[in-house]
Parts: sequence; C-alpha cells; structure tokens
Amino acid sequence: MTLESDLLNIAPMDYYTLVKTLHILSSTILFGTGIGIAFFMFQSWISDNTHEKLYAVKNTVLADYLFTFPAVIIQPLSGMALIHMVGFDWSAYWLMATYIIYFMAGLCWLPVVWIQVQLKKMCIEASKSGAELPERYNTLFKIWFLLGWPAFVGLIAVFYLMVAKPT
Repeated sequence: MTLESDLLNIAPMDYYTLVKTLHILSSTILFGTGIGIAFFMFQSWISDNTHEKLYAVKNTVLADYLFTFPAVIIQPLSGMALIHMVGFDWSAYWLMATYIIYFMAGLCWLPVVWIQVQLKKMCIEASKSGAELPERYNTLFKIWFLLGWPAFVGLIAVFYLMVAKPT
C-alpha cells in the first residue's frame, strides 16, 4: 500500500479529526503570532534604537505574511468545513457571534497591516539617513497598539464560544 492510497482511504471521522486539528493549529498560530508580534513591537517602541525598531517591524511584517495571513484564511475555511461535517445550525447563536467577532477582528487587523508597512518604511528611511523617526511613527504606533486590543479580546471571545457553544 502506498501513502497515496492510504490518504484516499481515510475514514470520514479521520477527515473531521484532520480538519479540526488544522482549525486548532491555525487558531493557535493566529493568536500566538499576534501576541508575539505585539510583545516585540512594544519592546521596540520603548527602545530609542531605530535599528531595533526596524528589526522588530521588518519581522512583524514578515510574520504577518507568513503566519497570520494564512491562518486568517484557514480559520473560516476549516470552520465552515467543521460546521458542515458536524451538522451544526449555521445560524446558532454562538456561531453568529463568532462570525461577527471574527469579522470585527479582521476589520482591526487590516489597518494594522497597513500601519506596520508604514512604520517599516519610516524605520528604513531613518536608518538610512540617521535622522530621528518622525512623530507620525509614534502616532501610528499608538493606533496600531489600540487596534490590537479589540482583535485580541475578540479572539479570546471566539475561543470561549468555540469551547462553550452557549445557546
């Protein structure tokens, strides 16, 4: 028997386990990457070293593209597959709340990505020229930080809804 034939003969429950594992892993990546990014960005913000700020923001942008973005896509796809497989009512209270919270977290995340790119550009320019970072850097960083809170709290709420499934 080959690996290919083994994969084709997976029982439906095994597909469920595979999709659920993917869903849990992507939620862990989404949440963990968010916390890690926030920690390193905040640490760089309190530093006076422009090179530290640049290092943090360059890796933040990279981590968002490599980890956060795929997880943001996988989450709803695997979630829809799980809803279908288990036969949950798509309009159940806990699922409706999850859709709304996830969408709102996404609305916070989109400008955060744009802000990160702007912060990166400012750090690159300041590093090249040796100039101080403009005040706009601090303003955008504060907006970035504030937008992270609703997304962070929202994901905690989504975790609760996924576990408790309140009616």
